[in-house]
Amino acid sequence: MSPRTPTTESPIISTLELLTVPQVMARLKLSRSKVYDLIRTNRLASMKVDACRRIPNDAVHAFIRRGMGEAA
Repeated sequence: MSPRTPTTESPIISTLELLTVPQVMARLKLSRSKVYDLIRTNRLASMKVDACRRIPNDAVHAFIRRGMGEAA
């Protein structure tokens, strides 16, 4: 097995997509303040890239799965 080259991305990183707050608003059909409220209360994971807030696509999916589990 050959060693990994520096340009090869891991499968986790290659599927990671960071969304903006407006993109999350559109996907969840929520207001801007509600998205920031979810982030503030740690119900939606996010990160800062310099001054920009980004939400991993997986965090949006996890939020939806948790919500569906609570509704059941």
